[in-house]
Amino acid sequence: MPVRVDRGDVLLMGWSGLKSQTIEEDVVSQGSGLSRGDRRRNQRLARLRELVPADHAILAVDLAEDKQALVVTDHDSRVLARRRVRVKAWQLGPLLDWGRQVARGRGFADVTVGCEPTGHRWRVVDQLAGERGMPLVCVQPLLVGRSREGEDYTRDKSDDKDAVLIARLVGQLHCYAPERADAVWARLRHLGARRARLLVEAGAAVAQLRELLGCAWPAVLDAAAQPFDSVTWQAALAVVLARCNGRPERLTRIGERAFLAAVGRELGRWGGQRVWRRIAKAVYAALSDPAGVRAQRPGALERAGWVLDDWRETRRRLAAVETQMLGVLDALELTELVTSIPGLSALGAAAILAETGDPTRFDSPRALVKHAGLAPRDNSSGQKTGRSRITGRGRPGLRLAAWRALWAALGHNPVLAARYQQLTGREHNRLSNGQARAALAAALLRWLHVITTRRIRWDALVAAGRTRPCQEAA
Repeated sequence: MPVRVDRGDVLLMGWSGLKSQTIEEDVVSQGSGLSRGDRRRNQRLARLRELVPADHAILAVDLAEDKQALVVTDHDSRVLARRRVRVKAWQLGPLLDWGRQVARGRGFADVTVGCEPTGHRWRVVDQLAGERGMPLVCVQPLLVGRSREGEDYTRDKSDDKDAVLIARLVGQLHCYAPERADAVWARLRHLGARRARLLVEAGAAVAQLRELLGCAWPAVLDAAAQPFDSVTWQAALAVVLARCNGRPERLTRIGERAFLAAVGRELGRWGGQRVWRRIAKAVYAALSDPAGVRAQRPGALERAGWVLDDWRETRRRLAAVETQMLGVLDALELTELVTSIPGLSALGAAAILAETGDPTRFDSPRALVKHAGLAPRDNSSGQKTGRSRITGRGRPGLRLAAWRALWAALGHNPVLAARYQQLTGREHNRLSNGQARAALAAALLRWLHVITTRRIRWDALVAAGRTRPCQEAA
């Protein structure tokens, strides 16, 4: 009999850096020997075959900015017709009509359009094909690159050859149905991309400030234990950089009381309400500290003032984007559901969903985890079992969003905390800190998939594996 193993334990335990346990598939379909993975793969291939039926020719497009290569082939990748044109993606409509005409002239019922997801252009082609009732599928550029080497054992590359390779991969069903998000989900994606960019800019500003101050005025960095997290320190630094003209010691002339009053007036611009006097006094005391590269101080502090202004503006724009993301989450009626997970904020969930898109397009929670590149990959052959790791494929932005959300949730979610202790404290198959956190980030993604697709609230007993989730949405 097959060994029955909880799937949550398989995903959390089976990929550790030590020897993985050999696990037989726990689901067998009425003696057919098909595993759950087999059935899901068969279903996926059936859906793709509906998009790429045998009576359709394949119209493959290698997209570029101004030059497009098109080829019409049969399912054996035999070329039926070829075009190379200098047009924009929005001007490809007549070329799609040409491909349909060629296919029908060769006895096919219609065409299926295939392309690589190149920038925004594939979305343009998707819309043009949809207006004409043509199915469209996408091919991963990684597969095209590998097929290019397998074609003639070289890395010979041209747009015309790539178009044929795209058509071949589509005919072999090495393709996928792309996401077609509605306006609300598409807006959340764009807001998430904007937030990610602003986070990078804010982090870069902090790093630059730390470098400049460390060179020209290191004493001010010691005025607070976590200076860049202190609103009082930020306001005090803004006062100094705006008035000192590269010489902080000049502000000692106004006296400590006047300096504290100026910090209090500046505090509102940084979102603070009350001056932390100990920190403000420490900044005032640092005004007369001579440490630092003297020749660099005037120019470095002038530049630091500009960077500080950029940082404040970036934070303002970041707060505005995050507010809009929360509004989209409310419009999707998901705020109450995602915040039912202890420790997961609405903003953290919105950042994850901005990377995933509509979770209903994934047929299982594991598919979402694989999309993030957090799924374990086997590394065994015969009697040999090697070191297993996560796949690392998929969307890096989704892995980062899940990782950030986990760090915030781990200290407030009892199920995650208990599983973390179990994974890192057991004697057999013990996971390192990073491995355990990656496994828990995958668990967080699975929870989000279940509660958003089934529209049910998070349940601690189900999450801990003590009972099965109800089949019907609450």
